[in-house]
Amino acid sequence: MVHLYDRELAAWAAMLPPIDHSDPETACEQVRQAHYQQPLRSVPEDLWIAEVDVPGPAGAPAVPVRVYAPVRPADPWAFSPAVLYFHGGGFVTGGLETGHDECVWTATTLGAVVVNVGYRLAPQHPYPQALMDAHAALYWLSAQGESLGIDPNRIAVAGEDAGAGIAAALCLLARERTGVRPCFQLLAGPLLDDRLATPSAGQFTDTPVLDRIQAANMWFHYMGAAAGGPDVSPYAAPARAQDLTGLPPAHVSVYDIDPARDEGIAYAQRLIQAGVPTELHHYPGTFHGCASIPGAEIAQRMREDRVSALHRALCTPGLPPAPVHEPPVPDAPALS
Repeated sequence: MVHLYDRELAAWAAMLPPIDHSDPETACEQVRQAHYQQPLRSVPEDLWIAEVDVPGPAGAPAVPVRVYAPVRPADPWAFSPAVLYFHGGGFVTGGLETGHDECVWTATTLGAVVVNVGYRLAPQHPYPQALMDAHAALYWLSAQGESLGIDPNRIAVAGEDAGAGIAAALCLLARERTGVRPCFQLLAGPLLDDRLATPSAGQFTDTPVLDRIQAANMWFHYMGAAAGGPDVSPYAAPARAQDLTGLPPAHVSVYDIDPARDEGIAYAQRLIQAGVPTELHHYPGTFHGCASIPGAEIAQRMREDRVSALHRALCTPGLPPAPVHEPPVPDAPALS
């Protein structure tokens, strides 16, 4: 099938085959090679970066996170907003390095503390372990607010690809629990629906980075034989949620030539219908994950749109406080 890519993305599309999620080791190697071929964003001198092991869920290992904090003059009253970021990789690949450039860009442009979460990966660690790690990181970030200089009422969650799916699931989980609740969710190219029944999932079988076959492999690694079946938890695939009321405001962006396009659009529409303030962006001529491509004008615009949405959500005076209590760390049975 001939796809009408953005003129600056066409050459990249020809060079980027789908990530082979049928074999997790092969997929990880493909992602590593792609990462090495991209120029890294320089880190400003006034950006403090540290790696921390966050206490994990009960009986689970610690969760590695990387904290990006802009250095600013000491002011006991100047608390920053924070962004909890979840990298992409189809639940199977990626890590702290995958989201590094995005976190540097967001922290320096927004002037916020960004925490990049190294959640556990499938198939060695299938659902719900990534979500449990995400919840543990959210609790830790809120509890560490004073030492990190952040306002616990202004914590957004953000993610790309599978990370966006985890961010959406975390918002669903936080809604049902007494505890920390994100005030905003930014979902970029989100993977939300294991059923793969949308028009775009059926149409795009030969697309760069992600196609329908690899999407099916990805969901299988994450959920096993349950993927696509009738008994899937909305905490695993947020599109399964029946009720989206009471969720935090959202910014949802989708790539055009992408099997995940329509599930993102449908989720944004359902958020709007549920009364959740939601902004939806569809970028013509783009393919899955291309926001990280250097030099492309449309990729730059996508990144700027994301930071602008976070700025409106987190840096607007008079935000209502979100309830902050000590939440229980979820266990596997609670997420079924």
